[in-house]
Amino acid sequence: MTDIKITSTGNRKLRPLVEAALANELRLLEAGQRQTERRINEFEKKYRISAQEFISRYENDELDETLDFAEWIGEFKMLERLREKADTLKDIQFAN
Repeated sequence: MTDIKITSTGNRKLRPLVEAALANELRLLEAGQRQTERRINEFEKKYRISAQEFISRYENDELDETLDFAEWIGEFKMLERLREKADTLKDIQFAN
């Protein structure tokens, strides 16, 4: 567990501001996930294989290097990062 303490010299309460900022960031990450998932689905339909099968075959050097495949790999890795960041934000708890 990591703790963080935030202080301000002003009189304004920080908790609502930080909660709103985190909620907004989470919404942006989730929108990014949906967009990335749509892109991955497009590749799955175009090549008629699942993303998991594609990744497995790609990592085993069973597929040629193409621009589409490079983009597909990039989208897959982006989705992993977006999910990880979103999960981290969802785990944040505020101490009273």
